[in-house]
Amino acid sequence: MCGIAGIVTKNAENYSEIIQKMTDAIAHRGPDSAHHEYFENTILGHRRLSIIDLSENGKQPMFSNSKNECIVLNGEIYGYQAIKKQYCEYPYQGGSDTEVILAMYQRKKEQLIHDLPGMFAFAIWDNEKQQLFCARDRFGEKPFYYAYGKNGEFIFASEIKAILASGLIDPQISQEALSHYLQYGYVSTYQSIYSNIYALPPAHQLIWKEGKIEISRYYSLPKKDRVLSLSEAKEEFTYLLRSAIEKQLIADVEVGSFLSGGLDSSSVVAMVNEFLPHQTTISFGYDHEDSELKYAKEIAEKYNTRHIEIHEKKEDLVSGILKVAPFLDEPFADRSCVPHFEICKSARKNLKVVLSGDVGDELFGGYSFYKVEHEMKKHFSYQNILAQFGQKLYKNVKQISYISQKNIQYGSILDFHQNEVRNFFDNSERASLGITQNYQQPYSFEADKNSLNDIMRTDLEKFVPGNMLVKSDRMAMANSLEVRTPFLDIDFAEFCIQLPDQLKINSENDKIILRESMSSYWTETIRNRNKQGFGLGIENWFEEESLLKFSDELLKDKNQKVFNYIDFKAAQKFQDKGQKHWNLLQLALWASQHSKFL
Repeated sequence: MCGIAGIVTKNAENYSEIIQKMTDAIAHRGPDSAHHEYFENTILGHRRLSIIDLSENGKQPMFSNSKNECIVLNGEIYGYQAIKKQYCEYPYQGGSDTEVILAMYQRKKEQLIHDLPGMFAFAIWDNEKQQLFCARDRFGEKPFYYAYGKNGEFIFASEIKAILASGLIDPQISQEALSHYLQYGYVSTYQSIYSNIYALPPAHQLIWKEGKIEISRYYSLPKKDRVLSLSEAKEEFTYLLRSAIEKQLIADVEVGSFLSGGLDSSSVVAMVNEFLPHQTTISFGYDHEDSELKYAKEIAEKYNTRHIEIHEKKEDLVSGILKVAPFLDEPFADRSCVPHFEICKSARKNLKVVLSGDVGDELFGGYSFYKVEHEMKKHFSYQNILAQFGQKLYKNVKQISYISQKNIQYGSILDFHQNEVRNFFDNSERASLGITQNYQQPYSFEADKNSLNDIMRTDLEKFVPGNMLVKSDRMAMANSLEVRTPFLDIDFAEFCIQLPDQLKINSENDKIILRESMSSYWTETIRNRNKQGFGLGIENWFEEESLLKFSDELLKDKNQKVFNYIDFKAAQKFQDKGQKHWNLLQLALWASQHSKFL
C-alpha cells in the first residue's frame, strides 16, 4: 500500500522539486521510503509502505529488466505468486507483486488488466512507445486522480492534495460535484469536487499518448443472476471465501483483522483462524450500553485471538472532526469517519495490515432498507395502475402502511432507493441553496428498477466506491495502515453478485447465504443479533455544546468561504441538528480548510 504520483512533460528532470512536493503531500500513505525516477518526458514518484518484499528489490518506482518500462503501484495483487509462475520467462530480481505486473506488461501490454486481480491503482511508463498506461481496480478500492497543468503537463496522483501541491493547476469548483455531494453526502467516484481535476473511475484504464488521453472501461459487473440451490450456493460460498482470505493473508508483515462482533467481521475472523490460529483482532466501542465490544469479545474468545479493545475516550467531537479533516480532500458526510480514524490509529500501533468485513451488506443484502424494498416488491406491482389507483382511494378512507405509502409515491423500488434511502437534499432544496445542476453517474448495466439484485449492483457501483471505500482508504492511509477487503475478492464478489435475491433476503431474514454458510462458525449470541451501526446517532452528536459552537462559527458567518458556493440565507433553514445540518457543516469545514485553493 503506497502513494503514487507522476508528471508527463518535456524536460521532466526540471520537475524533480515538484514531484518531491507531490509525494511529500501524501507521505502518510507510505512513510517507509520515498523515491522518484525520470525519463526524458516523464517523472514518477512513490511513497512506500513496505508490506511485501521489504528489501530494496521491492522499492518503487520500479524499472523493468529492460529499463524501458517503469511502474508505480498503489495496492496489492492477490495471488500474485501463482501469476508469477505463468510468466516464468521474466528475469525477476525480487519477490514483490509489483514486478509481476511488469512481467505481464512485457508479454500482454495493456491487455494484462483483464488478468490482474486485487486492489490497485498504477501507472506504467513505456519509454519506447512514449506512452503512459494507468488503471484502477474493479471496485474502486484504490484512488487515482489526474489533471492537466498550466503548461500542458499531464499530472496524476493517489490523492487530490498531491495534485494541488504541484502548484501546476488552479482548481475550480464543480457545480455538478457539489450537487452530488448535497444529494448523497459524497462526491461521485466518477468525478472530483474540482471541474479540472478528474477521477479515474473504478474498472477503467487510461492511456496517455502524444498529449491525448483515452479512457475505457475494462470490466463490468456480471449482469445476470445464476440459478442454483441453497445447498450448492453454501458449498461454493464457503470455498470462495476461504480462498479469498488465504490470498489476502499473504504479506511479509503480520496481518490482523478488524472485529466488530457483527456477522461479516466475525466470518472473516473465523476463516482467518483456519490459516492463522493466533491472529490479532482489533475492536472499537463506545462506552454505552449498546457497545458492540461484548459481541466482539465472544468471537475473540472462541478463536483465542490476541484481542485488542479500543474504548472511546470521551473526546471533544470537534477535536475528532478536525483530526480527520486534513485527510479528506473533498466534502464527505459519513460520520463514521471519526471512529474509523481512531480504530485505524490504534491498529497501527501493532499492525501494518488489517482485514475488514466491509461490503458484506451490499453483497449479501444486509441493510434494513433492502428488507423494506423486498416487502415493497413482494406485496405490490408498480406497473398495475388499477392497483395504485385503488390504494389511493383506500388511503382516503383509512390509514395505510408505510410500505403501501411508498408504493404509491414511487414508480419503482429503485426510485424509492435513490430518492428516499440514499438521498439528503432533494432537487428543490438544492435549488434553494443555489445549486441547480445535477449529475447522473453512468453505470455498467441497465438496471431492472424492481430487481433487488440490481439495486445492490447500483450500490456496488455508486455508494461503495464513492463513500465506503473512500472512508476506508483515507482513514487507514491517514495512519499508514493497509486495509484489505476479502469480500471484494473478484471471484467471491462475482459469485455473490449473481446469487438470486431469495438467497439473500426474505420476509424473516437478511444475509441468508452468509447465515446458512457461516452460522456454525459463530457463537449463539452472534447468530441471533441484529445489525448495529457504528456509533451514536446524529442527535447525540449535536447535544455537545462545542459542536454547536463550531457549527455556528462555520454556518452563521456570511464571510465563510462556503457561502461563495451556496446561499447563506437558505442554509440557515437546514440547521436543525439533523443529518442535513451535519452535511452542510462538513461542506463548510471542507471549504474553510481549502480556502487557499478556492
